[in-house]
Amino acid sequence: MHKARLTRKNKTMNDRPCLWGGRFLEAPDDDLLAFGASIAIDSRMWREDIAGSLAHARMLENVGVLSGSDVKAIEAGLISIAEMFENGEFVFVESDEDIHTAVERVLVEKVGEAGKRLHTGRSRNDQVATDTRLYMKNRTSEAIGQIKALCQTIVDVAEADIDVVMPGFTHLQKAQPVLFAHHMLAYFWMFQRDQHRMAEAYRAANASPLGAAALAGTSYPLDRRATACELGFVDADGMPQVVPNSMDAVSDRDFMLDAIYAASTTMMHLSRLCEEIILWSTEEFGFISLSDAYSTGSSIMPQKKNPDFAELVRGKTGRVYGDLITLLTVLKGLPLAYNKDMQEDKEASFDALDTLEQSLSTITGMLQTMTVHKDRMSTAAQGGFMAATDLADWLAKHSLPFREAHEVVGHLVLLAEKTKRSLSELRLDELQEACSLFDESALGVTDIAAMIEARTTEGGTSTERVKEQLELAKAALAASAY
Repeated sequence: MHKARLTRKNKTMNDRPCLWGGRFLEAPDDDLLAFGASIAIDSRMWREDIAGSLAHARMLENVGVLSGSDVKAIEAGLISIAEMFENGEFVFVESDEDIHTAVERVLVEKVGEAGKRLHTGRSRNDQVATDTRLYMKNRTSEAIGQIKALCQTIVDVAEADIDVVMPGFTHLQKAQPVLFAHHMLAYFWMFQRDQHRMAEAYRAANASPLGAAALAGTSYPLDRRATACELGFVDADGMPQVVPNSMDAVSDRDFMLDAIYAASTTMMHLSRLCEEIILWSTEEFGFISLSDAYSTGSSIMPQKKNPDFAELVRGKTGRVYGDLITLLTVLKGLPLAYNKDMQEDKEASFDALDTLEQSLSTITGMLQTMTVHKDRMSTAAQGGFMAATDLADWLAKHSLPFREAHEVVGHLVLLAEKTKRSLSELRLDELQEACSLFDESALGVTDIAAMIEARTTEGGTSTERVKEQLELAKAALAASAY
């Protein structure tokens, strides 16, 4: 059996520009350099890299480390590079290991010696940590806005169909009737919690590691709080937030874990909602119809209208879970401080937030355009012996212990099932044969509307309580500071 062998090019460090070449005589193989590069993933952080470099350069001038002329040249060069990115004119070369290398290379090409002084008092360790925190702040902020938009859509759907009755389920078996609005608002509160979780991920990222250098800080008189302020690492009162320990500053990726965990939980809730959308849109349920724009057809069966996009969101949930496990595994067992393993943090984090963003947008649009079939839901709410609990409660309120009442009504359900009737179709004499406590007033509790309006406990499904809940939901949206 022949083993694959890596063919070395034996290039010297002079053959390729590099940020760390002074110590080495021989350059790594091209394949190894490609293996170690992260430019394909981290190039999207160019805005954050340029912002961090601008803040660092200005701070170095303010503390007397760089001259005004050098900083002026650096600023002009970095602004020009930003314009190149904006216009799609920035060209990466083979030696660009990461976004930091690429930006610095072009900066030196543009402004010469001044560009080489930019890295004074800074390591790629605190540079990448700064870029990543800035990027994650931006992405988590966007995710918060999208979750809020989904919450608003759920409120709109619930309010528009507040009079619609549907069967509530446990074990996917009909249990008790509920208002469709009540059912939808359950998802509102799930996503509200997701919004708070994502906000915590934002807060976790909101501390500056810049100035920690490689791991131990630096002998230059850096003003970490100044760069923190310029980059927006501030609390609600505008006070600068810096990571207090330089080793933790360059090695912490908890804020990324927080973001992926928040994304995973949101995807789990989206997946649950998608499962219901998929079921409700079947011919067997017929509770809703999806817009054509959010459905697909079959290549062989002309009649099919498939909820493919809801299914895809349900499937992509596993992908985001995988991203979380990936980063947890990358970080497991790493000694302090920075290790090359940490380069693997971005692909999982970026993928999780990309997937979440696409999924939130898809489901928000799907809910906004779906049609609710009120009559079909109402008809479905008539079946399933859902009045059973109310009959048992009626007996319990008339002095029969609930466990005995439960057994009595169980016999009535069996009778109705055998005679192919609903509980509301049983005669008074049949009720009384099962228990002499029954009188004519018991017949009224089997009415679906009465059952709905009887659920008056806080958070219940009566119309009045659901209206209260809608107001709470609107207040929660209005109070959101995100």
